Amino acid sequence: MLVEPKSRTSPRTIALPDQLVDALTAHCGAQDAERVHAGATWVDTGLVFARPDGRAIDPKDDYQTWKTLLADAGVRDARLYDARHTAATIMLTMGVPARAVMQVLGHSQITLTLGTYSHVEPELANEAAQRIGRALWD
Repeated sequence: MLVEPKSRTSPRTIALPDQLVDALTAHCGAQDAERVHAGATWVDTGLVFARPDGRAIDPKDDYQTWKTLLADAGVRDARLYDARHTAATIMLTMGVPARAVMQVLGHSQITLTLGTYSHVEPELANEAAQRIGRALWD
């Protein structure tokens, strides 16, 4: 932990997709190889994502890598924080219960989650109406 958590609900366990677990496992293997290669110069910070010598990634470098990834993917420019909003919006539009989204985001109140992502509500209401229609008439 580099800084104190923002709130008492900040430290939490979240479920991860199997594909992400696989990617993180592969990353840890690559990091183990970096550790061996660095030898005595390795700084054991305990970070999951670190420079090849184990030290923390410079925030400016991280920011530049994010911007490069966006450009290479042909995605419009966005703040890294916008990825959090995108993830929440996608979860809600996929039908993930708001309470589960709240837990992933670390919100302490459901009203914060629902208020922040209220722009998704019309789409969710339309999907709910379609589901009811299928259930009653199909």
